Amino acid sequence: MTHINKYIFAAAMAMAGTGAMAQGLNSGYFTDEFKFRHTMNPAFGNEQNYVSIPALGNINVNTRGNFGYQNVIRENPMFPNGSDKRMTTFMNPYISVSDALDEFSSGRNRIVGNVGITLLSAGFKAFGGYNTVELTSRTSFGVSLPYELFEFAKNTGNRTYDMGDMNIGAMSYVELGFGHSRQIDERLRVGAKFKLLFGLARADVKLEDMTANLSGTDKWTVSGKATADVSLKGFKYESELEDYNNEANGQYEQVNDVDVDGFGLGGFGIAFDLGAEYKINEDWTVSAALLDLGFISWSDNARAESSGKPFEFDGFHDVAVTEYEPGDSRPGTELDVQTDDLGDQFADFAHLEDKGSSGGRTTGIGATINLGAQYNLPVYRPITFGFLSSTRINGPYTWTEGRLSANYEPLGWLNGGINMSVNSFTTSFGWVINIHPKGYNFFIGMDHILGKLSKEGIPLSSNASLSLGMSVTW
Repeated sequence: MTHINKYIFAAAMAMAGTGAMAQGLNSGYFTDEFKFRHTMNPAFGNEQNYVSIPALGNINVNTRGNFGYQNVIRENPMFPNGSDKRMTTFMNPYISVSDALDEFSSGRNRIVGNVGITLLSAGFKAFGGYNTVELTSRTSFGVSLPYELFEFAKNTGNRTYDMGDMNIGAMSYVELGFGHSRQIDERLRVGAKFKLLFGLARADVKLEDMTANLSGTDKWTVSGKATADVSLKGFKYESELEDYNNEANGQYEQVNDVDVDGFGLGGFGIAFDLGAEYKINEDWTVSAALLDLGFISWSDNARAESSGKPFEFDGFHDVAVTEYEPGDSRPGTELDVQTDDLGDQFADFAHLEDKGSSGGRTTGIGATINLGAQYNLPVYRPITFGFLSSTRINGPYTWTEGRLSANYEPLGWLNGGINMSVNSFTTSFGWVINIHPKGYNFFIGMDHILGKLSKEGIPLSSNASLSLGMSVTW
């Protein structure tokens, strides 16, 4: 039996240290012969045919957010004189309330991310246009937490904390896509892609109308509604007996862990990509695409939910974090082991009870709208400028971005560009290099330049990106 730690709960307080949907390398949207432009607009084709290197053709990892590792994990003010732990959480009592909370957004604190690995992809000219076939593994996650949750975690005063709603979600599936694009006339090109979706896992945790009142010197009365839906083959919750505050009510079972026995296909779905490109004149071209318009129907769903009755909670407590050192194998020294303690605390806060299987469910996968405009410099054709607007529509994890790029093709087999974007979370700078002589293609780029990393290799900021890939061309 495979054991799974409580990261579904730890995510709320420690997901900022993680580095999950169809989101390509936006920096390459206006880069000709970037073989995977069709992932951002199915109307785009290529002059070259290609077959990607298995599992290395298109690797795409990115995260976006307005809080991250450096907001949750801090340097311990007691090190080295009062403690041997160099790192701690923002809840450390020796970190002032103002210093701890100033790092969080006063509104929603969010992180969204995705990992896409193209297992195999091919593009070729036939049937009057350009065709693509691809098999891709996709994983995404999202976290949306209110400022008041972090304020409550510091236990800043004797008052009521109205925390509102919280959302944590993750999904993984494999996608088999078939695309076709063609030129309609001299100006207009259109494309579409049909995708079969094979669902592996989906988890959604939602807490609604959460409030907390101090009911004693160190106890809080918490009320609100919490639900956790997990669609994964062989998944089940693990519970332990807890006593009601009023002993006359007896005991209840509270979820404190999860297990997975086996692994398999958990759902099936379909999705469509639609796109168009229109050449206004020799200098101006506009384009638009709607991606991932679809759903996955999951065969089984394990549900846990709170009773909705008020309960006592003794608050969140600081967790000392020992930074990982290479070769260190002592139990409890790695960061993920330490953050599991935060998962225990959040499990108590969610106060979930196992409700068993709720049958199947159907979920969307989130859609993306891309709108682009490109200007080719008349006096020097190797240089173009482009503006791309991207909107990710995915409930509490929705975000928008505007990206301005300058692109240069100094040689017929070499091009790339630099760009700047402003999105719902931050300002980013990106770049792409695309090498595409006949016989070979290699690209590498970032939508957000990677900043400093922790010793565990975790980006200190939640905004990070890396895309690269290799293909055989002809």
